Amino acid sequence: MKIDAFSHILPRRYFDEMCRHVTDPGALKRWLDLPALHDLDARLKMMEEFGGDYQQILTLSSPPIELLLGPDESWRLARLANETMKEIVDDHPDRFPAFVASLPMNSTEASLQEIHYAIDQLGAKGIQVFTNVNGKPLDHPDFEPIFAEMARRDLPIWMHPTRNAKSTDYRTEDSSKFEIWWALGWPYETSAAMARMVFSGLFDRHPGLNIITHHMGAMIPYMEGRIRLGWADQFGSRTDDPEYARLVHGLKREPIDYFRDFYADTALSGSAIGTRCGLEFFGAERVLFASDCPFDPEGGPLYIREMIRVIQELDINTEDRQKIFAGNIARLVGLEAGEDLVLTEHGHAHR
Repeated sequence: MKIDAFSHILPRRYFDEMCRHVTDPGALKRWLDLPALHDLDARLKMMEEFGGDYQQILTLSSPPIELLLGPDESWRLARLANETMKEIVDDHPDRFPAFVASLPMNSTEASLQEIHYAIDQLGAKGIQVFTNVNGKPLDHPDFEPIFAEMARRDLPIWMHPTRNAKSTDYRTEDSSKFEIWWALGWPYETSAAMARMVFSGLFDRHPGLNIITHHMGAMIPYMEGRIRLGWADQFGSRTDDPEYARLVHGLKREPIDYFRDFYADTALSGSAIGTRCGLEFFGAERVLFASDCPFDPEGGPLYIREMIRVIQELDINTEDRQKIFAGNIARLVGLEAGEDLVLTEHGHAHR
């Protein structure tokens, strides 16, 4: 069994409504060029290449809902996204065993209400957040109740990067060039969000919180030495703020240990080097197979095919390979990999 833990979709009814609120023509062009993103028949046909033991956990694609509507209205889009993903899961459980709830993160109250509805009534297996909420960091006190609720439920949080061309690379320019905002900016976004969570003490306040980082933890595995010795062991030495030194000493563990507490997916565009590095950093217990489908040059199958090949060629034992392909995500969300499941109205799995 292979369960793709971070694949993206825009259900058709949601997609049509979403397009009414999108003002960027370039974004619309990108989505329209990927039929498997919003055409379910195209998606199912594309998945046939990988046989009956390939499944996808559905997550809503960018853009973040909070970018499209204000805090009084964004819940409607989140509700539509969750109900339409639930319909797909119900109609095709052999392909889509679960979905991840989307939230209107510009309203904490509405987000908490949607968590209750999507998980308790629709059977969602976790929530998705983006690395910032209209520029507000995830360690802001506004979002603390959301993390507390997910820790209480012992269900994972999928974290997706968000950044656009308006995030300039240099102060003298008006926009980011050469799509640097995406290729290098998204890994930075994820890494910065992870660091804010670690140093703000989020994991001390909510032990056992499970956060799945897209793209193998972004920059963190490759910066292990810089974090462990160059940064954390000299924390506060580059600033005049005495609070920094007190802050790191207030953590219950070494900072690098918190970074290893994140889960990381293999959505690395087929990079074997990156996969090996991330696996060494996080360990086989915390790496999840994912493809980033359908955002590849073939519109879906290329990254799936390449990531399966990369994982198959890793120099690891069969048990660890199966953990990565299906076991870890099945454990996190309460599925039993390789067995047929029926979800109750509260989302609990039964044979």
